[in-house]
Amino acid sequence: MRNVYLATLFVCVVLVSILGFRGTTFTSPPLDPFPDWAFPGMETQPKFRPQSASSFFADGRADRTPPAHTVARGMLRDDDHLHQGKLAAGAFATTMPTKLEVNLNFIERGRDRYQIYCAPCHGLVGDGNGITKRYGMGATVSFHDARLRAMPDGEIFSTITAGKNTMLPYADKITPEDRWAVVAYVRALQRAQQGTVADVTDAVGRKVLGLP
Repeated sequence: MRNVYLATLFVCVVLVSILGFRGTTFTSPPLDPFPDWAFPGMETQPKFRPQSASSFFADGRADRTPPAHTVARGMLRDDDHLHQGKLAAGAFATTMPTKLEVNLNFIERGRDRYQIYCAPCHGLVGDGNGITKRYGMGATVSFHDARLRAMPDGEIFSTITAGKNTMLPYADKITPEDRWAVVAYVRALQRAQQGTVADVTDAVGRKVLGLP
């Protein structure tokens, strides 16, 4: 048993002498017990880390300013209706973009985004009675006001994008497609508050309500 203890101690000393203690700073490259023999250099290829220094450039920075008019892949905003809520003439669009299919899944997506980003202030039914009102954070407009009911879809989209008054912009949090889904859900909330018995046209619904 004594030999086992000595062997274990020896192994620990060897490991510490080779690998060092936790948090130790080394000046030499670390040992690679499993080198990539097939593609040497792939794991240790030279690169600059974000916001690191570089002696190659005159300003000493590794980060470089992108060339003018550079657009990240998938971020080209060439459809004014889809990305700005406006038509070619500059007026706010009154309809959904033709590239989007408004169906139940689309509205459900809008409900999901609405409850995350909009409901805290505007309320679950869009009446402006969100949780923030209870803490005195100011009055929030109701989507059921006549002014907002008559507001073009594109203007609601633009408000979500750029914000308005005390409302902050959500362009960096909600994608353009999801913003339109929120608009569709807001329209569904407005329609739900204005519904009448005459709107029930299917036979099952009328039977449930006891209508002929």
